Formats: sequence, C-alpha cells, structure tokens
Amino acid sequence: MARASVTDLHKVRLGVSMRGTLAHFPLMLADQMGYFRPLGMQIEWHDFDSDAQAQQALVSGSVDVVSADFEQVLELNEQGHKVKAFVLQGRTPQISLGIALRKLPTFQGITDLRRFKIGIADWGSPSHAMARLWCLQAGLPARENPFVVVGPMSAAMENLRSGVVDALCHNDPLMSWLEYKSDVRVVAETRTLHGAQLWMGGACAAACLFAKNDWLQHKPELAQGLSDGVVRALKWLMTAGPTDLLKSVPPTPWMGDRAFYLGTVDKVRESFSLDGGFSEDLLLTAWRSRALRLGGSPRPSGADRAALQAAYTNEMVQKSKKRFAV
Repeated sequence: MARASVTDLHKVRLGVSMRGTLAHFPLMLADQMGYFRPLGMQIEWHDFDSDAQAQQALVSGSVDVVSADFEQVLELNEQGHKVKAFVLQGRTPQISLGIALRKLPTFQGITDLRRFKIGIADWGSPSHAMARLWCLQAGLPARENPFVVVGPMSAAMENLRSGVVDALCHNDPLMSWLEYKSDVRVVAETRTLHGAQLWMGGACAAACLFAKNDWLQHKPELAQGLSDGVVRALKWLMTAGPTDLLKSVPPTPWMGDRAFYLGTVDKVRESFSLDGGFSEDLLLTAWRSRALRLGGSPRPSGADRAALQAAYTNEMVQKSKKRFAV
C-alpha cells in the first residue's frame, strides 16, 4: 500500500459502543501507537452508547466501519444488510457476571439467578447475550429473564451500587473494578479462555471490525490498513511486558488508577486474538452460542454454514500476517 504524507491522510469513520471497554483494546492500541498514520490513515472515532446505535450508523452510512461483536454481523446479514467482518480482535466476549456483595448471602449457585434483577448494558448487546446464556444454563425460561438495562459502564456501576439491580453482567474493566472495590463477586466469566471453555464450549469469534461489502470492495486499501494496524497490535500484545504496557497503553486509565488498568489488561490478555484471523472453531462456537439462545439446533445446517462463510473474510488478515511475520 502506498504511504501517504501526514497532510494527505484518509479518514476512516469508525463507530464503536463503549470505547473504554477492553474488547476494543487492540484497535485503540494500534491507534495510540501510531500504526495507522504511516499507512496514510486517520481514525475518526464515532462513539455510541449502544451497539444498536453503532449498527444503525453503519446501515445509514454515517460510519464506514464498526468495532463490535461478531454476532452482530450475523444479525445484520439476516436483516438483509450485506456486511462482513475482516479482522478479529477477541476470542472471548470478555463479559462477566457479578453478584452484589449485599446479595451474596442469598446466592448459592447460578440457579438462584431467577430471584435476582440482572443489569445488562442494553438489549441485544454482548452482555445481554451472555446473561441470556447463563440464565438458560440455570434453567430459567426466556420469558422469565429478569434483565434491567443499566447502560454503559459508569451508569451500570451507579445502578449496581444504588441497588437498582442485584447482579451485573458487563464488560471489563468495569467488572474487574467492581471486584477490586469489593462491590461484586464474579460467579461466571468469559474474559479468560478457561471461562469461555466452561460456559461456551470454547473460544469464539468475539470483538471484530466489520463493514458493508460495498465499502470493502471500494476501499480495500483502507480495510487493509485497519487490518495491518490491528494485527500488528495483536502481535505486540503477545510479548509486551509490564514496562511496555506502561509506556504504550492509551493514556486515560480507568478511574484514575493506572496500576489497576494495566493489571486488568494483563489479566484479559489471553482473550485477545493471536493473529486477527477467523478460524472455523471460533466461528462455530459463536454460532452455537447464538443458536442456543434463539432455541435453534446446536448443529449448523448447510444454510447456517453458508451464512457464516458470508459473514467474514480472512483476505486482509492473511496479507497483514505476511507483512508482519505473524
């Protein structure tokens, strides 16, 4: 790809919900470390309060690319919007379920969720998806799901602390912060490979970058640049030590506690993709998890497999891996 001068940067309008969550960390790191500028690119961040708003912005053309969960690609395609994921950031959802300490005396196990009001980020969000999955595994019928929308991280924390909800299903660094402050005890999580294996049957395609097929066809150099930046950041993350993280992580630490933030990044580091690529096992785990929540068969049909194939491409990632020897 031709390198542009600093005065000739091509903007990519990138939509993201709750940018401060660690699900988007590889992309944020790539931007923070300046990986896009030598490629002639500049990220124009468009922040949204919910994944649904980010999706709508992509559909309407207000943004070019969205950073969100892979399942949203499947949903958009089912609605008739032709979109495709082109680089993977995470191989677990990084969602945890925490019980408020005041409710712990009445919590004996996951089956007790039927008596608790559970806070989620928003309807249709990854936190909603995991909360539904955990409730199903607890034997709680879908119509009885006791969910309360509590919004993004700061609002969610206030709703938990004020007693609006008894439990919280949300992202890091929020959930780790609430643990750190003894506000919750995490009883289920998918921020580690062990947690994903336990609750989902394995690692899965989670946070990724996706765009409309038309944009990918007309702006392949920009999609390639995004892939290059994320793959390079993922490679860096695999070997970066504490000092490297201290020098390079985005400058705004969680709640002013930089040590806590760095520790949380390190704790979830194994949840990030190794190379940005979509493999069959990751895709099938994501598909099975969604099928279970929707009451479908755990075995994908030919049509299901075709839908999965249409939902991603490894074309850009393969070039990025060769470029950076991943």
